[in-house]
Amino acid sequence: MIKKGMKVKILTGKDKSKEGEVMEIDRKNNRAKVKGINIVKKHVKTTKEKKGGIISKENFIHLSNLKNIEISKKIEAKK
Repeated sequence: MIKKGMKVKILTGKDKSKEGEVMEIDRKNNRAKVKGINIVKKHVKTTKEKKGGIISKENFIHLSNLKNIEISKKIEAKK
């Protein structure tokens, strides 16, 4: 089971074989945000409080595309 704060490896997609830390999990949709992975550009409109422009941020990635590194390291150490 993948939890917030765990180190994971990306198995598929444009960020394949990269590693990162889980920042947020959406259990309802089986998705997680990983720090520095799946970066997307979002166009934000200018408001009174915030300056607009193009912002880069992490997007959710499906849990089936993640592998927990911490568990696999423990298994390899036992062998």
